Amino acid sequence: MAKGNKAVEITETVLRDAHQSLIATRMTTEEMLPIVEKLDDIGFHSLEAWGGATFDSCLRFLNEDPWERLRKIKDKAKKTPLQMLFRGQNILGYRHYADDIVQYFVQKSIANGIDIIRIFDALNDTRNLKCAIDACIKEKGHCQAALSYTIGGPHTTESFVKLSKQLEEMGANSICIKDMAGLLLPYTAYELVKAIKETVKIPVQLHTHYTSGEASMVYLKAVEAGVDVIDCAMSPMAMGTSQPPTEPMVAAFQNTPYDTGYDLDKLVEICDYFKPLREKYLASGLMNPKVMGVDVNTLKYQVPGGMLSNLVSQLKQQGREDAFEEVLKEVPRVRADMGYPPLVTPSSQIVGTQAVLNVLMGERYKMVSKETKGIVRGEYGRTPVPISDEIVKKVIGDEKRITCRPADLLEPELDKMRKECAEWTEQDEDVLSYALFGQVAVKFFEYRRAQKYKIDADLLDEENKVYPVQ
Repeated sequence: MAKGNKAVEITETVLRDAHQSLIATRMTTEEMLPIVEKLDDIGFHSLEAWGGATFDSCLRFLNEDPWERLRKIKDKAKKTPLQMLFRGQNILGYRHYADDIVQYFVQKSIANGIDIIRIFDALNDTRNLKCAIDACIKEKGHCQAALSYTIGGPHTTESFVKLSKQLEEMGANSICIKDMAGLLLPYTAYELVKAIKETVKIPVQLHTHYTSGEASMVYLKAVEAGVDVIDCAMSPMAMGTSQPPTEPMVAAFQNTPYDTGYDLDKLVEICDYFKPLREKYLASGLMNPKVMGVDVNTLKYQVPGGMLSNLVSQLKQQGREDAFEEVLKEVPRVRADMGYPPLVTPSSQIVGTQAVLNVLMGERYKMVSKETKGIVRGEYGRTPVPISDEIVKKVIGDEKRITCRPADLLEPELDKMRKECAEWTEQDEDVLSYALFGQVAVKFFEYRRAQKYKIDADLLDEENKVYPVQ
């Protein structure tokens, strides 16, 4: 991390968040590997190459082993730290997992090549971060604790400064301001970075998305305020719902006190590698030109770009696209009812779906999703402000609410998962793939076995089972 001078560093996201944001995480390991050595040669602060939706996408859509991807990238990136995104007690899945699964996942991530783990929680409930932070420190990884940035209600510069201090006290090695919806504005970013830098002694990194069109200006002001690292993506996979482009950002700071020192000619070579890939994704329809534009509704309704498209598709299915404006107005009301959670996975989906239900039913909370009940019940943790008694009564009636850390109610799961997936296990890490993705992982294990024994996948029996040839 930048110390003692003002030079800014860059985390390159092209191997993870850039393609997660633009092409639903469909870049294959085969497409990545030829360029990793050149990426490694630039001198980036880190390469974000794993975590987020990469795991799900590898297993579900690409028939790839995510652990194998990590090992192959590590084998070629010998100098640059590899970074991953980790959803606290959710790990990379969609529910809270027992502490023994969280600890083992962190251990195996670091053993397979991860150097920096960025850990966040959708509700900014620090209790949901503690186990992962402690595990990362124990395994001697760099623990980057993230605050999920949002606006409105209780969320202020002061509240985020306070949260940053808490994360530092919990043992974080650095702080990330994670602006997943692209809501930060340039002068707000300056104020926030400056206030956090004055409060914590550890480095501060900034992550944002280009959705609202503000991101490059946000980075410029954040760098002036003293931010240590910014997240960027190689230009063919930048902007739109992705990050600001790397090469122009490097050029912007050349011959200034913030100069990254990266070689622009080498960056142009890397850019040239990704250009034909981008054309391929556009031609196949994998990359939709719509995600490349600026969407000012992101700022108007404080709704992430991906959430907007999700709302449109939900309304289309119901033949009620005419209700879009009404739903957008309902989103902030539902969010306030739910205790002002930041809108990031899974809270964005929960709030959006409930807003659609409220509008389509013609009566608020007449129909309530299982996940909305989960938030009100406390299954996801503590909301930024308490949910009112009136909403609690309307959503879950007299049901008992969880007030402790949700994972405290979970029994250890690792041994049980090992037994359940024993017949497919070929490496220690398989138990973690299974624990997080169940039948999706099993389907991949069967595919892997079919490949290994050269069995035609079309000849699998109806249960998709393959047995080793005796």
